[in-house]
Amino acid sequence: MKLETFQDDLGALRRRVFDQRLAIGILSVCLVLALTIIFRIAGPQRTTVVPPNITKTFWIEDDKASNEYLVQMASYVAYLILDVTPKSIDWKKDTLLGWCLPENAGSIKTRQDLEAARLKRLNASTYFQMQQLVPDEETQSVTMTGYLKTQVNGANTSDNLKTYRADFIFRSGRVHLKDFKELKDGKSDTATSVAAAGAR
Repeated sequence: MKLETFQDDLGALRRRVFDQRLAIGILSVCLVLALTIIFRIAGPQRTTVVPPNITKTFWIEDDKASNEYLVQMASYVAYLILDVTPKSIDWKKDTLLGWCLPENAGSIKTRQDLEAARLKRLNASTYFQMQQLVPDEETQSVTMTGYLKTQVNGANTSDNLKTYRADFIFRSGRVHLKDFKELKDGKSDTATSVAAAGAR
């Protein structure tokens, strides 16, 4: 009797263990499936791309940004490039390089180094008084028009109406400065570099 009872109990325990293992297996598969779905929805990395100083709402979609985003970024880039003094140009250059395309960073650094040397030699500073910004969502660029004011040893030396264009590109969910150039009569002035933009 006892042997039969023990065998029945053992059989019941084995069935219970089997059922528990089956339940654990099913739950494990469900957990892996849920994690896979969450990973695909969230992605391996989520990057929040915002201008340094947010003043308006904007959107980013399919590697393109709204006009509001482009205007804010262009204003910030113009501030880093055109509003410079002998004391501020070095840190502004370093900040600017963080927004440049990696393949363009070397040439822009060289240009800004030359501009820094020129400003320090002349004890000059420049300031861009923005008058108009015209964004182009299709080309991801912004055309800026305003007065570039130059001072040497604290004295005003020039106050010229200038037009610049900032071109942006999105890679891996992050905005990069592709190019910044002065426009002559609405056309790109290839002789005017990023650094030379502040020289006149």
